[in-house]
Amino acid sequence: MARDFEDHCWKDIVNPEILEIYEPYIRETFVGPKPAIIAIDLYNKAYEGGCKPVIEVNRTHPGSCGENAWNAIAPTQALFAAARAVGVPVIYSTRHADTAGVKSTNRSMRDENEDQYGIYEALAPKPGELVIYKERASAFFGTPLIAHLRRLGVESLIICGESTSGCVRASTVDAYSYGFHNVLVEECTYDRSMLSHKVNLFDLHHKYADVMHVEDVLAHLGKMPAKG
Repeated sequence: MARDFEDHCWKDIVNPEILEIYEPYIRETFVGPKPAIIAIDLYNKAYEGGCKPVIEVNRTHPGSCGENAWNAIAPTQALFAAARAVGVPVIYSTRHADTAGVKSTNRSMRDENEDQYGIYEALAPKPGELVIYKERASAFFGTPLIAHLRRLGVESLIICGESTSGCVRASTVDAYSYGFHNVLVEECTYDRSMLSHKVNLFDLHHKYADVMHVEDVLAHLGKMPAKG
């Protein structure tokens, strides 16, 4: 049975009046043809301080997403495994430590090191998988990502990572502008702020992407032919 279009994490913050305003966006949601996974900023910095409340880890590890990042590890591992089993490309984005003053947002940054921007070990790329290095929020801006997607024949994207309100949002809007059908995997995206997470998933779902639960995306991938 198909899910209700609004059956997502924002149900506790979006009132009936807002839902009425956004009714014109209601449609069927689905994983598009010839997909690729775009894994945004799953770097070590987001997991620093361990699986603790964000307010707690942020005091010693600014930029950490705390328990919000850690809670997304298992579903993201399942997503990657399902994608790799059927030959769906998994493409990562990250950045280098700030050495030139170019930042993804206006947030004040303390001293950083390059290790903080390595992909977290539990979600690390397999040999041969592409890692895109960016300097702004979007994985498309100033990078060769679109060229790689065209070369691979990709027509739609399955997007995960962090932060929902920042780099995930910017990348999703750009992907929509480039003509891709986008799916955002709810359980595999996260933010430092749950309010920002929910509001941005709601907005992106109605305008630029289909927010889907991980089990529904896994079910779709499981029906694709296994990689030969």
